[in-house]
Amino acid sequence: MANYTTPRINLHPHTRRVQIYHRDTLLADTCDVIELREKDYPHRQYIPKADVDMSKLTISTTVTHCPFKGDSTYYSLPDIADVAWSYEQPIDEMQAIAGRLAFDADQVKEKVE
Repeated sequence: MANYTTPRINLHPHTRRVQIYHRDTLLADTCDVIELREKDYPHRQYIPKADVDMSKLTISTTVTHCPFKGDSTYYSLPDIADVAWSYEQPIDEMQAIAGRLAFDADQVKEKVE
C-alpha cells in the first residue's frame, strides 16, 4: 500500500507489533497497523477490529465528524468513555482506515515494538 499524503494527514502502514492494554488487560495485539499522522495531533495506530478484543468495548453514543476523515463512531470501556474510535465509512482518501480502531493513548497503554 502506498503512503497517502496531504498537507495535513499521512498514512504509514507498518508491521511493527502494537499492543493496547487497559491496566493489565490486553485489548489489542497486531502486526497489521496503519499509523495516521495528522498535523497538530499525536500519531494514532489504526488496528483491525479482528485484532481487538471487542467484547471489552461498548459502542458509545458519541459521534463526531472530521472533514479530513469522515464520521467516527466511539467505543468505551466500563470505566473510560470514548477510549477508541473508528471510521466505518471514511472519505475516499481515507479508505485504508475503514473499520479499524484507534485508541486514546492517554487513556490506555500503547506498546509499539
